[in-house]
Amino acid sequence: MAKNMAPSPLERNTTISLEQKLATARRCSHEGVVAGAKAAVVATIATAIPTLASARMLPWARANLNHTAQALIISTVAGAAYFIVADKTILATARRNSFKQSSLSNL
Repeated sequence: MAKNMAPSPLERNTTISLEQKLATARRCSHEGVVAGAKAAVVATIATAIPTLASARMLPWARANLNHTAQALIISTVAGAAYFIVADKTILATARRNSFKQSSLSNL
């Protein structure tokens, strides 16, 4: 008998709100990925230029920083920039959306 009953309005609202929350979460994470990728590109360029220049000009760097070390320095900075900016962007977007949700639920 329970199978033939239509879902209550409360159940439909939770399904809609769950879909809205999932869409919001996807949008937040996508914004984080885009911002992180942009930051990684900027960090790569900002790190590669002085690292490669110092490995060519400074005697200590020329003796101690081979190509693998240079690549490791550049990729570490790029990865750190990506994760830091993506995390901060996702948290800021989620915080902004949570304030919007709370203001809408108070109405």
